[in-house]
Amino acid sequence: MNIYRYTADKQEQWDRFVWESVNGTIFHSRRFLSYHPEDRFEDASLFFTKKGEDIFAVFPAVKGVWNDMLTVQSHRGASYGGFVHREGLSISDAYKLVDMLINHSQKQQIQRIVITLPPIIYNHRLSNYMDFALIKHGFQYLKREVSSVIYLEDDIKQNVLKFKQTNRTAFRRAMKLGVDIRESDDYESFYKILKKNLKIRHNVQPTHTLEELIRLKNLFPNKIFLYGAFIEDEMIAGVVIFDCNRNVSLAFYISHNEDRQQYRGVNILFYEIINRCINKSFRYLDFGIFTVNMDPNLGLARFKEGFGSSGILRDTLYLDL
Repeated sequence: MNIYRYTADKQEQWDRFVWESVNGTIFHSRRFLSYHPEDRFEDASLFFTKKGEDIFAVFPAVKGVWNDMLTVQSHRGASYGGFVHREGLSISDAYKLVDMLINHSQKQQIQRIVITLPPIIYNHRLSNYMDFALIKHGFQYLKREVSSVIYLEDDIKQNVLKFKQTNRTAFRRAMKLGVDIRESDDYESFYKILKKNLKIRHNVQPTHTLEELIRLKNLFPNKIFLYGAFIEDEMIAGVVIFDCNRNVSLAFYISHNEDRQQYRGVNILFYEIINRCINKSFRYLDFGIFTVNMDPNLGLARFKEGFGSSGILRDTLYLDL
């Protein structure tokens, strides 16, 4: 294999590879990463080619000093990072990719490598070769978060059978009360609900500013969507969906107006979103993590389990060089 640095003139080539790969996601694409201001991160992304052929793998990454260590992180500005590769990755290929990353980092006098791997459902051909190769090369777990995932059946009725009774009652109540679900471009109204909700529940701010969220929607008009629950023209709840790759749609932001909770807007939203994902042939709906630094929010976990979700790992590994 050969290794070389990513340069801006290769953006189209990079993104085409990500969408054709076996495990790439929206978060690995240069189009997504480009929403960050140019001075926020120093890019350290890599291409890997095999036997003189076209690209075999890419590694989105940034370089900087964190925790007093010169670090390469894949990717600090995205939910997931790690190696994106072609189908047919062998265990030997996985070893070689990790070898080359370590050797390249040592030459750059990097002190630490940090990688957040996409959960295994994002891989179109299930494989833990990369995880195994990283561990065998000395990588250790920095944290192991748990993400809630719904396996999508052939039709919505089969998924509803997995709902807890309270969830079935809730979305049917919303239907009787006339809650309307529709796609919306009113990100401003949703963002007000989101900010207030996060402030009340967790005293934190959203990951993105309103301007960044709108910019991402404009960058990915066919992959990022806002679905709202409405009483007449009032948005009472909303979910921002990222269609991450051909396997998985991700509920990135979920929020509701506490003062309109009696309408069960979130419950009917997810009934409709699950149906939408089935109709678009996704395999999984990722509800996102319910842990922060491995500390579980059991109430949030129960809420997501009410729709029939189960937990899978989102691992972050590191190696000190």
